[in-house]
Amino acid sequence: MQLPLYQIDAFTDHIFGGNPACVMPLTEWLPDEVMLQIARENAVAETAFFMPQGDGFALRWFTPEIEMDLCGHATLATAHAIRTLHAYSSSSLQFYSRSGLLTVDFEEDRYTLTFPARKPLPAALPTAIQESLDRMPVAVLQARDYVLVYETEADVRNIQINRQLLDRINLDPGGVVITAPGEDCDFVSRYFTPQASIFEDPVTGSAHCSLIPYWSERLQQTTLLARQLSDRGGTLYCTHEGDTVKMAGYARTYFTGICQLPA
Repeated sequence: MQLPLYQIDAFTDHIFGGNPACVMPLTEWLPDEVMLQIARENAVAETAFFMPQGDGFALRWFTPEIEMDLCGHATLATAHAIRTLHAYSSSSLQFYSRSGLLTVDFEEDRYTLTFPARKPLPAALPTAIQESLDRMPVAVLQARDYVLVYETEADVRNIQINRQLLDRINLDPGGVVITAPGEDCDFVSRYFTPQASIFEDPVTGSAHCSLIPYWSERLQQTTLLARQLSDRGGTLYCTHEGDTVKMAGYARTYFTGICQLPA
């Protein structure tokens, strides 16, 4: 069985930047184990599978280890694939997912995702996370992910995390996001997933479902510019709208091909 397969760099305007995601269009769902095997074979942070549903598309996301409840960069990558590789003519589309209805709007080559807000609340720092850090945060919060707040961008850039110690905790499907005020933007972040094959995620849209409400309230502004400080790097143009957040960015197609599956 042959199926199309695309790899797209999301939250970037150039190849080799942002977060790579694989995207596979389907006409019916494959068995979950097969989709997980495809994600493992692709060996990127997320593989998105989509197929038509009503007036939009059903969408699911798999890491090499698990099915995720929400993924921003793979949603952006899927929207880019539908628009540019499937000749989609509308200026917006709808995805039906485990996190409910998600919308993506297009303006020229920029994509704006509307996702649910997940305001993080004060939390205790688990011992496994605390002992893995070479510097302590000034605040600890949690929604799906643990959000560790630091004083400066330099703290986020330079932090050393002992993966062996952090891997003692299982946060599936969440992770640990560290964040601080930005030097040339409103806030910066990095994202780590214990026990995952890809330890540091290059750009994490779903984490911004919590980062945007936090920084919007702290900075008293509804529009924010965010940067994720991974090696590949990524930029998100953010808006807080009560129960929802908007995050906008760009995407570039790296390859299109055919996936050869067993019969």
